[in-house]
Amino acid sequence: MAKWIVEKGKGLYFLLFCVLMLVLPLILRMSEAGDYYLSLMVFAGINSMVVIGLNLLMGYAGQISLGHAAFFGLGAYSSGIVTTRFGLSPLWGFTLSIILNFLIAYLLAKPILKLKGHYLAMATLGLGMIFFVLFNELPITGASEGISVGKLYIFGYNMNSRYLKDINYYYLTWIFTLLLTYFALNIVNSRVGRALRAIHSKELAAHSIGVDISRFKTKVFILSTIYAGLAGSIFAHYSTFLCPVDFGLNYSIRVVTMGVVGGMSSIWGGLLGASVLSILPQFLDIFAEYDILIYGLVLILSVIFMPEGISQKISLCWEKCQKKWFHEV
Repeated sequence: MAKWIVEKGKGLYFLLFCVLMLVLPLILRMSEAGDYYLSLMVFAGINSMVVIGLNLLMGYAGQISLGHAAFFGLGAYSSGIVTTRFGLSPLWGFTLSIILNFLIAYLLAKPILKLKGHYLAMATLGLGMIFFVLFNELPITGASEGISVGKLYIFGYNMNSRYLKDINYYYLTWIFTLLLTYFALNIVNSRVGRALRAIHSKELAAHSIGVDISRFKTKVFILSTIYAGLAGSIFAHYSTFLCPVDFGLNYSIRVVTMGVVGGMSSIWGGLLGASVLSILPQFLDIFAEYDILIYGLVLILSVIFMPEGISQKISLCWEKCQKKWFHEV
């Protein structure tokens, strides 16, 4: 009985979460530091998009990637270059981000995804390093000096308004995040999701029942890079300045850590891990110089004590509480 109610309530949980994110700015702005908290939530939403795409690739398809910072950066620089160098609408930057990530991911998917295990990890790590060097050296990206990014206008409305910037980008970011979350949830609960889980469990067995392994790997890899590219485009206009250091190995490690902590095999885990690890470090300024060490420690402890992530622990506790409650009723 409890299990049936949990399954039927999934849509309700998502709706309640949407309502919570809708009213959250009103709650946060009651505080004197409301704009600061909204800024943290913007970064939490941006990271969530990247991590959800990464969860589809790593948690469901079982394909390791340590180079997603490259696609995040590609999306950011696409929007930055389109608006700053060519004076075009930022919407063209978003479109270019999707197209470039699609094309590059498609070209790289075939050779890279033939690798497995630590060979695949090293290949994606090398890919991230190549893009980092390109961002750091090409004149069009501003090289190591970085590049300023134009303001984002949507139907003539200035999203970078001085007093409303944080709340504008909060809603923009979380609208994208919720839409991408909904799309990802539909994927994992569909035939495609079952095929991805089969590939993750045993490729040979999946192939024996007719799953086109190469095609599904390619599609999920492309989709995960598009998620990262869209997040990068929003990040570019919100930060208004891009520097190669934002798209290096450290960021790739951070998003992987967020996925592991939240739960790689859960879309909700991606949201949870990205939000927690985007917000928590801001309240630990004393350890700012050692952030990468802290991320590494958190990753190790999570793998040892919570291999399924925080979301799995919460889910199990919630199910136990529901079963107990319904049993008593």
